[in-house]
Amino acid sequence: MTEEFTIQLKEFTKEIKQAFENVEYLLQGMMNDRSVPRNIKRIAQRCINELKREDETPGVLSSNIMYMVDDLSQDPNIPFHSRTTIYRILSILEKIKD
Repeated sequence: MTEEFTIQLKEFTKEIKQAFENVEYLLQGMMNDRSVPRNIKRIAQRCINELKREDETPGVLSSNIMYMVDDLSQDPNIPFHSRTTIYRILSILEKIKD
């Protein structure tokens, strides 16, 4: 890897960091909700772990998390209030581009 590429990977703007913190907060809320099934909590935890990675660009991380969270929205066992949270997460992440 070139030095320029390495520096580019580490540049997370203040807005992107704030968006990722908001998404993590919403996912933590879902994980602490007793009405959310365990399979959904496992995917929420995987999303949180993905948020903490620093070896990808913000757009790639956002896309990966959106893919996982979108699958959650299709789950018939998810409570309605959690589905609303998922749509909030998707709306935050869809603004992040490379």
